[in-house]
Amino acid sequence: MVAGQGPFVVRFGWGGEDLAALAPVSDLVVIVDVLRFTTAVSVAVGCGASVLPTGGRSAPAARGAARRGAILAGPRDDPGTPWSLSPTDLAHIPAGTRLVLPSPNGATLSAAASDHGATLVAGCPRNATAVGGLVAREVAAGRSIAVIAAGERWPDASGTSHAGPLRPAVEDLLGAGAVIARAAEAGALARSELSPEARAARAAFDAAAPVLRDELRGCASGRELLALGWDDDVAAAAQLDADTAVPILRDGAFVALDEAA
Repeated sequence: MVAGQGPFVVRFGWGGEDLAALAPVSDLVVIVDVLRFTTAVSVAVGCGASVLPTGGRSAPAARGAARRGAILAGPRDDPGTPWSLSPTDLAHIPAGTRLVLPSPNGATLSAAASDHGATLVAGCPRNATAVGGLVAREVAAGRSIAVIAAGERWPDASGTSHAGPLRPAVEDLLGAGAVIARAAEAGALARSELSPEARAARAAFDAAAPVLRDELRGCASGRELLALGWDDDVAAAAQLDADTAVPILRDGAFVALDEAA
């Protein structure tokens, strides 16, 4: 199928639509949701926590968290919840914490990707070298990779759920490009191994890398966080290669790759 971007072994796509096309023909899927889900996962896993993705902060999610001995994250400005999607706050999460982390984009895609049977990791600029190194090793072993930028879903016609059209989000394009660039560097990957879509994402990152924080602050999602007073989360997301752990999904939770072995 042409949408599967074969015969290229490193592929790139957007949201659930490309995930559905690429995951069944890929051995490893990298989900990228920079502001803020996969950045939060990278920070938490780097601190020794495990993260259970969920699509929403509902009563069933709360009951599920309790059954699994986990804490359900809430809004950052809710004093009744100790943890949230904020990577700044999660930098202080204790090792061993099990955190159920709701997100309408990255977590929802993570759940969908796991249904396809591919190995799933969470990527972002903070762990680009670590995840890119894994991608390079997988390519060397003859496996294929799909890097999926989450983007954001607009509300549907009723305004009650985020099930409308996809809004491509530039921060996710740059995060995906960071992973692809680091993979290409680590594995000395030939141009012919990257799909044109993957090469375009890499080119976008290469252009933005010297001013990455400015680009994240200036994009629509970044400006939304700045308006809330959360510039610290944008700054955390822009810290290229700050984390060394690879968050990999095992038994429904993102954990560090070494712990999952």
